[in-house]
Amino acid sequence: MESKRGLKTASFGKAAAFLTAALSVCILTSCAFSPGHENLDAAVESVQNGEYENALTILENAEEKGENPENVKRVEGIANMELARYDEAAKCFLDSLSANKGYVKEQDKDTSYYLAVAQYRTGDFEEAKKTYSAIIGLYPTESDAFLQRGKTELKLGETDNAIADFNRSIKLSPNDPDLYIDIYECLSASGMKEEGSKYLKDAMEISTKLTNLQKGKLYYCLGEYEQAKSALESARNVSSEGSVTLYLGRTYEALGDTNYAASLYRAYLEANPADAEIYNQLGLCCLDMGDYQGALDAFEAGLAVPDNEYGQTLKYNRIVACEHLGQFDQAALLMNDYLKEYPADEAAKREEGFLKTR
Repeated sequence: MESKRGLKTASFGKAAAFLTAALSVCILTSCAFSPGHENLDAAVESVQNGEYENALTILENAEEKGENPENVKRVEGIANMELARYDEAAKCFLDSLSANKGYVKEQDKDTSYYLAVAQYRTGDFEEAKKTYSAIIGLYPTESDAFLQRGKTELKLGETDNAIADFNRSIKLSPNDPDLYIDIYECLSASGMKEEGSKYLKDAMEISTKLTNLQKGKLYYCLGEYEQAKSALESARNVSSEGSVTLYLGRTYEALGDTNYAASLYRAYLEANPADAEIYNQLGLCCLDMGDYQGALDAFEAGLAVPDNEYGQTLKYNRIVACEHLGQFDQAALLMNDYLKEYPADEAAKREEGFLKTR
């Protein structure tokens, strides 16, 4: 989601159409490899350790020795995903699915999700939609598949289809307030904030099931910042999780107290230095205060967190911080690298045009 010119905030709720690194590890470890698949086991361990290039080298040996082709291609796809090689990843996941020769297994659902994510990241929204539709065909009660297909349809400009899928997702998971928030964020980012607000109001109807954190999120998204602050301060009394700090800080930012918000982020990061999302928010807060060097430092600290899911957002915002510091040559170099990794990012292409005028 973009915030102001040239800035990106991390998406609220579930990661928008992307699987997290934590999920990668979970799915990898769920694969039970039999004896004789030592290379495949070693490759999985390398992926878990963030050694993706090494994993790809080991997988070459696994393929040469005829180890399970379905899992070899699956792990190869995950390693390529982590290296932002989405075209290669998509090919690997397709090969993994083809290796089943028509016999559908539970693992194929996860592989199909990976495939859809890879297709989405390359900007191939039509194929991503087809993949989510295939998942729905086999698993018609899969709420997340409807949610992700809806997000993909928004990218294709199919607004009515997207809303229909969002509603199907909610019908399958009516008591998940984070789902309502996620849908709101998607619609808001697509210029449909008014339509999205309806989902927030519907979420408030399940108030007996809401935690203070969830209430705070909803109030924040509705722009009711005093109520959000009250709920989130209550949540902070019983929880030190990052999302409490994130939303409470954002609430104070919305109320105009950016200095206090920044102090909340910094205090949290002292105790939790591996939270890339909070580093990103601290950077945005520093930019808002005019502390451009502090913003750059925060974005770079976030990028130093291993295996985090906010790399794209942090890399983009680092470029913007360099621009504010007048480091236009450095910003141009970083933008060139960024677009090689994320060629489908239209906002980055517009920002590149701005840099060329400097």
